[in-house]
Amino acid sequence: MGFEEKMIMNGEPEDEEEEEEEEEDEEMVDPLETVRQKCAETEHCVHTMERLEQCETRVGSRSATTEDCTEELFDFLHARDHCVAHKLFHSVK
Repeated sequence: MGFEEKMIMNGEPEDEEEEEEEEEDEEMVDPLETVRQKCAETEHCVHTMERLEQCETRVGSRSATTEDCTEELFDFLHARDHCVAHKLFHSVK
């Protein structure tokens, strides 16, 4: 059996390494995303998210408007990131 035939029958060794790397990547969880999700559920963040959703509904219902929801989006992101800033480094080692 030649080298090429062995590679076809056994598969390339690199394939196994790539699969192991993919499995390791799936197991890792970004602590930032976890903290962001928890912070988004706080009272202040929920309130700012509701204001953002109301704005999106209002803007989406109009056919001709210059209004956008930039301010509401920034308010939500600021509230969430303010919460994250206080909690993130406590979970990082």
